[in-house]
Amino acid sequence: MTNSKKLPFLLGLFLSVVFCGLAAAQGGKTITGVVLSQDQTALAGVSVSVPQSSTGTITDDKGAFSLQVPTTMTSLSFSFIGYLTQVAPIGANNQINIILIRDSSSNLGDVVVIGYGSVDKKDVTGAIATISTKDFQKGSITSFDQMIAGKAPGISITSNGGHPGSGSTIRIRGLSSLSAGQDPLQVVDGAPFSGYVNPNDIESVTILKDAASAAIYGSRASGGVILITTKKGRLGQTKVNFNNQFSLSQVKDYVDVLTADQFRDFVNSSSFFNEEAKSLMGTANTNWQKEIYRTAVTSNNNISLSGGIGKIPYRLSVGYLNQAGILKTDNMGRTTGSLSLTPTLWQNHLKITLNLNGSVTRNRNANQGAIGAAIAFDPTQSVYDGTDHTFGNYYEWVRADGTPNPLAAFNPVSMLSQRTDISHYNRGFGNINVDYSLHFLPDLHVSANLGFDVGNSTGTTKEQPTSRNTYNLQSSTVYKGLNNQYSSDFNNYFAEYMLNYKKDITSIKSNINAILLYGYYDDRSVTDNYASYDYFNREIPNSQPKYPDSLKQNTLISYVGRLIYTYDNKYTLTASLRRDGSSKFAPDTRWGWFPSVALGWNLKKEGWFGDASALSSLKLRGSYGITGNQSGIDNYRFIPTYYLSDNVSNYQFGDNFYSMYTPSSYDESLKWEKTASANIGLDFGFFDQRIFGSVDVYNKHTTDLLAVVNIPAGTNFTNQLLTNIGSMTSKGAELNLGFVPVRSNDVEWTVNLNAAYNNSKITKLLANADSSFKGQPVGGIEGATGQTIQIQNMQQEPNAFLVYKQVYDANGKPIEGAYEDLNGDGQINPYDDQYSYKSPWPKWVLGFSTNLRYKKWNFSTTLRANIGNYMYNNIASNQGIAYNMSVNQYLANAVTDVLYTRFINKQQQSDYYVQNASFLKMDNIGITYNVGQVLKYKNTDLSLSAHVQNVLCITKYDGLDPEIYGGIDQNIYPNPRVYTIGLNLNF
Repeated sequence: MTNSKKLPFLLGLFLSVVFCGLAAAQGGKTITGVVLSQDQTALAGVSVSVPQSSTGTITDDKGAFSLQVPTTMTSLSFSFIGYLTQVAPIGANNQINIILIRDSSSNLGDVVVIGYGSVDKKDVTGAIATISTKDFQKGSITSFDQMIAGKAPGISITSNGGHPGSGSTIRIRGLSSLSAGQDPLQVVDGAPFSGYVNPNDIESVTILKDAASAAIYGSRASGGVILITTKKGRLGQTKVNFNNQFSLSQVKDYVDVLTADQFRDFVNSSSFFNEEAKSLMGTANTNWQKEIYRTAVTSNNNISLSGGIGKIPYRLSVGYLNQAGILKTDNMGRTTGSLSLTPTLWQNHLKITLNLNGSVTRNRNANQGAIGAAIAFDPTQSVYDGTDHTFGNYYEWVRADGTPNPLAAFNPVSMLSQRTDISHYNRGFGNINVDYSLHFLPDLHVSANLGFDVGNSTGTTKEQPTSRNTYNLQSSTVYKGLNNQYSSDFNNYFAEYMLNYKKDITSIKSNINAILLYGYYDDRSVTDNYASYDYFNREIPNSQPKYPDSLKQNTLISYVGRLIYTYDNKYTLTASLRRDGSSKFAPDTRWGWFPSVALGWNLKKEGWFGDASALSSLKLRGSYGITGNQSGIDNYRFIPTYYLSDNVSNYQFGDNFYSMYTPSSYDESLKWEKTASANIGLDFGFFDQRIFGSVDVYNKHTTDLLAVVNIPAGTNFTNQLLTNIGSMTSKGAELNLGFVPVRSNDVEWTVNLNAAYNNSKITKLLANADSSFKGQPVGGIEGATGQTIQIQNMQQEPNAFLVYKQVYDANGKPIEGAYEDLNGDGQINPYDDQYSYKSPWPKWVLGFSTNLRYKKWNFSTTLRANIGNYMYNNIASNQGIAYNMSVNQYLANAVTDVLYTRFINKQQQSDYYVQNASFLKMDNIGITYNVGQVLKYKNTDLSLSAHVQNVLCITKYDGLDPEIYGGIDQNIYPNPRVYTIGLNLNF
């Protein structure tokens, strides 16, 4: 960073040191005592203070305290979360021993984490979902998204595949953009962070769904916000937790391809295949998918220590995950560590929170191209070729001259075994938050939050010289094998300075919570560029990079204000305003305003319901806000940029070849994409919250849509441009219901149901009306260069499938090449005879979870469903035809759909391949037994568990998995079924 960019961090560091070094001495008398709960347990961390004063302290791990007070003081106040606040007189000998009474109307869940702070649940005005430890999915959980899938309405979580560490795509309340990023902002303990957090360190996950809740984060919140709160230590005796899980992962299903016998029967019986093709068949019976997959073993071990050193609460954790993928040679080993310190000093005036997290990851990345090759490779051929050692004894398709056939699929087993791709990824992130309550005005807090997120990645990819995958013939020289390297690093820093004023004004039944904040965020990444080398370290011609590295950097500056005003515990007003400036936009369009306002009305507090004991809570909420979007786009799209042509596109002048500079398209008026969202919600509870839930309806409207569109030739430097053009809407409703049908000492049964409806539509996509506009093609497919299967068009859902309407025979089978002439002109033409058919996005997303406890046994399960989503089966459209099975002197397998359609040639634009992908999945089912005390050790607690993940899937979709983000099925790494046994020990 430059000196000017370091200034906010140096200033924050100075303030932190000043605050941490504060000390004070006071005169008067010393009051001592002990604070206990009703069951005579010592309470650590109880706030002990002088009424109407800033003087105070907290109890230690034995519940004891010591506090200097003025000699005239006659009483002290005691407060603790979940207990009633009590004022007790100072007794004889300046001592107070007190028992705190639990507040039956309150629990820890009454405090809700929001942006830049927390509020009482009764004061929440936005659409917020909180998922805590007891609600998380269980089993072999390796990322936080797996913990919350199906647990809250309006949250769609789609796995990116079964590769270890692959993660998920998260969407909150459907789509809000076409070309810009839509991932929600993730904030971990107040630090913006999008990487890996050990699930065993997570205490709760809070999701800000409406704009009024998320607008406090302004330009980064158009996709919603996810707030992750990690576990913290508490004063008291040191506690140790050890958690071990052992898992077996297995392939759940295989792509339906022809067996060797089916393959031979089809080739021999079809007139399409000539004698030459038939002669190429082998005598083996190889199931290539079974050859590349395996039963994979995963072990996950975590240990944590928490407690207090003096008056400094701490928590330290270490975890190690060794996860093998079901694709052979695939493996990830990850070591994580975290440290949390949360001391409260200077009689509760100075609160410091330090969070440090780090991870060291080693991956062996399997060649995922083997997945597609296993589907396509001829099942009549053997894995190994005992007569030809050219390719490491693996069977490969070769031409008559013995050189490899460049168009044939590679041997998938060889692709895995002859490739070694090892990567190392190190990452660290954390923050320090220093909060000082002014002595002369204790209701005013001054805080600084400084954080970092840094990491680097290095790796090497090597392939044996006998690998067919890297056979490279250039100018009569054969380059064999591979020996490449790659590396990158990033450095992200932020600094936030905040004033927070909190005040109870009892005389007018009011509570005020106001903040002013300044934020500075700088993100920088560098990717190193290298030439390519073969196994013998010979540089491959034309692979030398033009530049040694690629630097990307952007900066965001923010000013934030928010007021939360509550009157009489009935009415709450929340209003915020954020102003963001981003270096991604030109100076004239760089700054954006993002306001929000929300109202909450606690109807239960009104006198209308009298003594209606059945009604335990009822609150009406309404909100409106605007969020912005700048993610997912390049840093410099508003200025002219030029790039050098590659090494094979040089121009010759005389005897020399020169690289030429080529301009990129740009839009000098590029500006913020903005999403305005309105929400109305109702929270309710009955029978002491035995039945509870919420209902929300919302309307999102995105304007100045960032989209890549075709432009007329000559108007810019390319025929496509990223610009602000168009608008879209997303409308929906959400329902969340919770039940506690049974609650007793021995039995407790809880049930949660959630449902979300969403409908998105593009309302504008042109700057000016144009009757000739056919839409913007998107959604590239495999099998034909440049072909797409989806369209962005006005008054339609995003990514709708653009297809021909298939014609079927009397038996209901599709007729090859026969489509309906939709415009009646006697011809079948693109666009004119294609239509928008269905959408990849579900109309309904449903979740169900239940937990049944009987004495020491606990049973749980989670189910999810998507309704109304469709999938383009690109595997069937590309590999369900006879033509691909015999071409250019090699044979290839096909999916079994070819036996039904008997298609010879590709029909990729047919609506036949757009299939209903609605599904019901059981994500998880498990049982836990609480052993309790182990042997004679009274302070121990042991539990044993067994879980199964990816249990079942009910769907009409013909492919492997009906849940693929974007709606195009292209050889995805399959999600395995996972069997897990676990042990959890506390002592």
